[in-house]
Amino acid sequence: MKDLPARRLLLVHAHPDDESINNGATMARYAAEGAHVTLVTCTLGEEGEVIPPSLAHLTADRDDTLGDHRIGELAAAMRELHVDDHRFLGGPGRFRDSGMMGAEQNHRPGAFWDTAVDDAAAPLVEVIREVRPQVLVTYDPDGGYGHPDHIQAHRVAMRAADLAADPAYGPGTAAPHTIAKIYWNRVPRPVAEAAFARLRDTAPDAFGGIAAVDDVPGVTGDAEITTEIDGSAYADAKTAAMRAHVTQIALHGPYFALSNDLGQPVLTTEYYQLVRGAPGAAGGTREHDLFAGLPEASPTPDAPHVRDAAHVRGARA
Repeated sequence: MKDLPARRLLLVHAHPDDESINNGATMARYAAEGAHVTLVTCTLGEEGEVIPPSLAHLTADRDDTLGDHRIGELAAAMRELHVDDHRFLGGPGRFRDSGMMGAEQNHRPGAFWDTAVDDAAAPLVEVIREVRPQVLVTYDPDGGYGHPDHIQAHRVAMRAADLAADPAYGPGTAAPHTIAKIYWNRVPRPVAEAAFARLRDTAPDAFGGIAAVDDVPGVTGDAEITTEIDGSAYADAKTAAMRAHVTQIALHGPYFALSNDLGQPVLTTEYYQLVRGAPGAAGGTREHDLFAGLPEASPTPDAPHVRDAAHVRGARA
């Protein structure tokens, strides 16, 4: 087995496309710098809407094959970001997209939202103990905007971090591992407001309308932001990854829209709130590296490397 790189980053997201919108520039930057970037996606996004009319037949109320299609979209997006280690929680299709909050899909058999947190956390513990990341990125307790799968992804990620560190959990599995730093995705409100102002000034008619600032997941006050990652050098990689999610995202220059056809800015500086671990910047200043303050780690020969391309990409056998 090959040793893993010294720096290891784990991201936990609810559906394919969430990673590219929220963290695409961060993922591309760390992959380019030689860090091991692992993405775990909790569902296939089976209940999503579809933008291109030619693919409308994929939706859950027609062919119900959108999830399988989005496996390919995610693989294409990860190629644009040069991220080789991307997996579906428990394997592709283990947990189903739960739909929007209050929908009957919330409680269908296998729905991610309706799964006990510890049951969903178990396969993530295995990933954590295998990859042994120093840094975890996921959503805030509201999931950024209240979607049940995003809220559940937050709960599962935080619980798995605790269980992975517990020597009493899971006898017979890999050795316990404590994640040094945990971050939640955030967007500072002044940054969002300025970006929406540019959208209104430069491309007001690019889409059917313009989203509200509060439609952006994770918008919060400046005081909550501990870390900003300048991914401007990876703007093209981020937009290419977003474009790979053809069923979900439409792009127009530095702006995009989801199926509601409401324009939003593509942010290439990405922001985070450190919620666990020691900050790597002086009080009152922001970190500019998710690994800031951590001693340079050595490779971990006890952590097995990703086994094969099918495992990496979450592809079906």
